[in-house]
Amino acid sequence: MLPIPTGKQMLRPSERRRLNLVAIMMNAVLPWVVFCVLFALLSFSFHYRHPTWAWALVVLAYFMVFLLALYTWRWRRKGDSPEWLTYAVVALLVAITFAALLGDMNFWYNMQPFYDVENLNTYPDVDPARNRGQQRMDAGRVYFVEGSALDPTKSMAFKNIDTYCVAPIVRDTGAKLVTYDFWAVGINCCSAAPGSFRCGQYSNPKARAGLRLMRDDERPFYRLAVQQAEAAYKIAAAHPLFFFWMEDPVEEMRMYRDTGFKYYLLGIFFYFGLNLLAVVGAVVGFSKM
Repeated sequence: MLPIPTGKQMLRPSERRRLNLVAIMMNAVLPWVVFCVLFALLSFSFHYRHPTWAWALVVLAYFMVFLLALYTWRWRRKGDSPEWLTYAVVALLVAITFAALLGDMNFWYNMQPFYDVENLNTYPDVDPARNRGQQRMDAGRVYFVEGSALDPTKSMAFKNIDTYCVAPIVRDTGAKLVTYDFWAVGINCCSAAPGSFRCGQYSNPKARAGLRLMRDDERPFYRLAVQQAEAAYKIAAAHPLFFFWMEDPVEEMRMYRDTGFKYYLLGIFFYFGLNLLAVVGAVVGFSKM
């Protein structure tokens, strides 16, 4: 005679399905939410204003996952098989790591240059023949006076794996300047030959503005290029400032900002699909166990 299941036993299958559904939904949503939050914190202004707190939150997230892993391990020691908890530990570790890497890259290449220049001053009508670099040390965007242009005959290149190119910004007075303090720069857009400077909007006749170089890792190489130009052309550069030569610095800054937001949106949508695919794979895998 077959045993008749009790009420408690009859409820176990439905309870198990409900609990599995909850676990599936949590693993489909929670790692993605963690990724989105940390990716945003490390990409945008919070990272710029509070870098220590931004990375402290990443460490805190890792610590919370460690506690979850410890809880899962203790559950396993009791003889249970918490597959979805184990999966959650791995998924959260992956989400935090990817958010930290991609967020820092997005900040470094797009948003930090935008915030740096945004916090500096804008100077109109700068005369490279009269103004000195030490008078414009806090310049982020500079608009030069009419008649200002690049002087490719005094361009110089310094090679250190990449080629760091510089050319002085002058006013067409025909006279040698006392000091050449304003320089247009670029990477891998010139050769060692004088007059080969092809950086930025060098061929745009309307270009007479500059967006300040903010990369600290590149600035020493540009300084070395300027020092070579000083020796080669018998000129002086007392306080050289480096700019990207262009017509509209505001538009260029908008591109930095828009690119940062674009990469963030692409990142969160891509990670949502990747995480969802991983959950589907886990459902298939666990169903065969």
